[in-house]
Amino acid sequence: MTVKGEKMTIHPLFILIRENLVLTVHSEEINRLLRFSRYAQPFFKRIAGEDTPDKITLTLERIIDENNDRNFEYLREIEMHGDAISKSLIEENVAKKKVAHDIYRMKHVLIDYLNVLWATKDVVDSLRYGDADLITNDEKLLGRIGILYDNIDRHIELTEQMSNVLASGLEVMQSIYNNQLQSLNNRFALVTAYLTVLGTAFLVPNTIATIAGSGVMRGTMAEQWWYVPLLAVSTLVATLGSFLWVVHVWKKREED
Repeated sequence: MTVKGEKMTIHPLFILIRENLVLTVHSEEINRLLRFSRYAQPFFKRIAGEDTPDKITLTLERIIDENNDRNFEYLREIEMHGDAISKSLIEENVAKKKVAHDIYRMKHVLIDYLNVLWATKDVVDSLRYGDADLITNDEKLLGRIGILYDNIDRHIELTEQMSNVLASGLEVMQSIYNNQLQSLNNRFALVTAYLTVLGTAFLVPNTIATIAGSGVMRGTMAEQWWYVPLLAVSTLVATLGSFLWVVHVWKKREED
């Protein structure tokens, strides 16, 4: 696999074996076995005296080990991107919607990465329990393949942990959205409370004025000296009463 930014590309590596022959086929875009090629000559000298199944097994183990090492390096790169996303969660100027999309894409990369690790694990299993005519029966050499298996298992666990961390990041994003919606609801409730106070403040004196100007009262009430003070006092009492009631209800809501 190769990782560039938030994009992962999977390059299949085919390994074909038969008697005394190991053939690898892979994309020209990667130099996956470069380090192995540098030390190929002393490696083959060291295994020259081994039986053919042992030679094939050691060669396959070396190829898979180097391929795994290169793949494992990308986990650090993915972790760096995950750390950058975590940092953006605490920055107020960053659009949270963009961060959520970044987290989703990174989780998708981790899923692809896990698929590659599981596929590699299947290959190692085929070496441990594969064709006895081509693969060695030496317990020591099979133990080295077991080490490869354990390394893959550890990286699978690390990848799953990182996926859980990113999933918790999505939960944080959901909590942020919920808090924003709650804050917006609180603002609307506060506006409604103020409108209630204002509505009550205008409703009471308006009712008195309507009664005073109606034909029932024949306009005598509006001519009295205490009419204007009555409107002022009723407005003040209605405003204060409605305001105190709203404050009481608001405090009770916060306590709940």
